[in-house]
Amino acid sequence: MHRYFIVFSYNGSDYHGWQRQINALSVQEVLESKLSLHLHEKVEVVGAGRTDTGVHAKMMFAHFDFQNEIKDLNKLAYKLNTTLGKAIAVSKIKNVNHEAHARFDAKLRTYQYHLIQEKNPFLDGLAYLHFKELDFDKMNKAAELLIGEKDFSCFSKSKTQTFTNDCEVTEAYWEKRKEEWVFTISANRFLRNMVRSIVGTLIDVGENKLEIEDIPTIIESKSRKEAGKSVPAHGLYLVDIKYPKELFI
Repeated sequence: MHRYFIVFSYNGSDYHGWQRQINALSVQEVLESKLSLHLHEKVEVVGAGRTDTGVHAKMMFAHFDFQNEIKDLNKLAYKLNTTLGKAIAVSKIKNVNHEAHARFDAKLRTYQYHLIQEKNPFLDGLAYLHFKELDFDKMNKAAELLIGEKDFSCFSKSKTQTFTNDCEVTEAYWEKRKEEWVFTISANRFLRNMVRSIVGTLIDVGENKLEIEDIPTIIESKSRKEAGKSVPAHGLYLVDIKYPKELFI
């Protein structure tokens, strides 16, 4: 048995998230379907994590097993791209150690949230339009207080089945990129809805509904009710996942 990592991206607008669903179209379902078509047997893929309905991925990993060695991985990637449709693109397929796991071996994940403050038809559905004035300097000072290993229950969707809500955030900051403001956050793991609720809370800081010093209090409360509202999914992108080099053959 041979194991492969597939590296791909997708526009999540037309999908009900990454994970396979019974009555809704998911990215996982489409990818498995086309892999099975080209490899002529049923193939199941395991993703590096879940993205919710409407969330995008500029870089996503998944692994799959296949009985025989695939001689031309570039040819398989090409075939997949001809049948996956315009919203999903495979960049490469890599041979990895059989024990490699797309989800459990990921050491660092990075998300970005895109926000615009003026209507832009070319970013419709790809960035969150927020008209109100925001103090991004203040928001950046608040974001610094997220860095470190903490219990982020206050930013997590309730009733999630996780062993722990501890995450180690290594960077969190806003920066201006042309007409967009982009929030970047990296951590060893993320909870469900975590980034979108963090962004919503930082926006409350930027609107002076919250103060910078409120952030530690909110985190210590471990209560979702204390944090801000979740921002819309269409502004969120998974942009990077890091793995140990020794996984790849």
